[in-house]
Amino acid sequence: MDYSRLYLVKQTFPDRRVADIPGTVQRELSSAGFAQRLRPGSSVAIGVGSRGILNIATIVKAVAAYWKSAGMHPFIFPAMGSHGAATAEGQADVLAHYGIHEATMGCPVISSLDVVSLGKTGTGIEAFMDQNAFNSDGVMLIGRVKWHTDFAGKIESGLFKMMAIGLGKFAGAQRYHTHAYKLGLENVIRQVGRQVLKSGKILGGIAILEDANHNTGQITAVPVEGMEQREEELLALVKSWQGHVPASLDILIIDQIGKNISGAGMDTKVVNRNPNGLFNCWPDTPQFERIYLRGITDVSYGNGVGLGMADMVHDNLLRQIDWVPTRINALTASTCAAIRTPAHFPTDRQCLEALMPTVGKFNMRDVTIGRIRNTMELNDVVLSENLLPVINSNPALEIVEGPFALEFDESGDLPDWLGSAVPAGALTH
Repeated sequence: MDYSRLYLVKQTFPDRRVADIPGTVQRELSSAGFAQRLRPGSSVAIGVGSRGILNIATIVKAVAAYWKSAGMHPFIFPAMGSHGAATAEGQADVLAHYGIHEATMGCPVISSLDVVSLGKTGTGIEAFMDQNAFNSDGVMLIGRVKWHTDFAGKIESGLFKMMAIGLGKFAGAQRYHTHAYKLGLENVIRQVGRQVLKSGKILGGIAILEDANHNTGQITAVPVEGMEQREEELLALVKSWQGHVPASLDILIIDQIGKNISGAGMDTKVVNRNPNGLFNCWPDTPQFERIYLRGITDVSYGNGVGLGMADMVHDNLLRQIDWVPTRINALTASTCAAIRTPAHFPTDRQCLEALMPTVGKFNMRDVTIGRIRNTMELNDVVLSENLLPVINSNPALEIVEGPFALEFDESGDLPDWLGSAVPAGALTH
């Protein structure tokens, strides 16, 4: 096929990175007066989730150090619903792969799926809490505040969601998503979160905001008083930082999906898809006619949730899937469509040649193409030459290399990601 040539483009987002992460954590916790909430010698349960949050081990270690310096006895527990294949060992393993274990944190990591019932909300939703956390003197949560993959609201992913679904472990996560099927997930998160707050166990949390470069952009201590309203404010702020693919496309090629990238495998509000099968459903977001997926990150451990949002996948991606955690995750979240198997072929060439004619264009040189490593890393983008007017009109975009031909190696696959994405000798300056 006669494809449009490509450019390697650098997309620049504002750099909001926090310079001194441990120091910022200490200042935030001290200024919020968390240590004054408990007597010296108290046990503090620190809940940590499964998302791929930059600097998460550094942040968790600093939180544990704060509590130890105040004379408390902290321990860490996984607050991640059904992730880690819904096993205590699997969830501890997820944390360990982020560098969060007793040897590095200086405090125990205690993983269990046992829960305590906290009663029912006014609509009959039973709330749960990790039993070890409930038995502690106080619970602190560490989580990233960001937009959710399945819905839009004033509270989406963050401390409140972790307090509801994460603290509830597998027992809670399964029930909450079932209720959310009719009530809506934001409604369930708020109801269950308020029920958990009635336990009196929650001290508050550390909210992490990441900028569009995936840097730690803000660390905020959130005391339990006014927790719900504060999270609304933080979500509105981080939404204003959100990065996007810089143009609508006929075909978006994504090299990696994974649970460390997004709860849905890929950020639905970047790819403009919904785990339940809707596409181009988010306003003010670039539209993509077709999405092609090539693989899964190693630290997703075979969880292929999200492949069902694509139109085509490489056979290699299917070989990487461990269907046990993949099915558990999708069924627990009531997003069955997120793991449907799209059309697939053994090579990139076959996949793209099959996909190109499906976008309503007869001349393949008119098909607009983009390629990203994953939906978290949007600084480096490959864009087709027919998008030059878009590239030249956007001051945040800079052409790094090109144009070069869309070429395949001897096996029919695309070159490895950017840096070696440009075939040797293919540049035509």
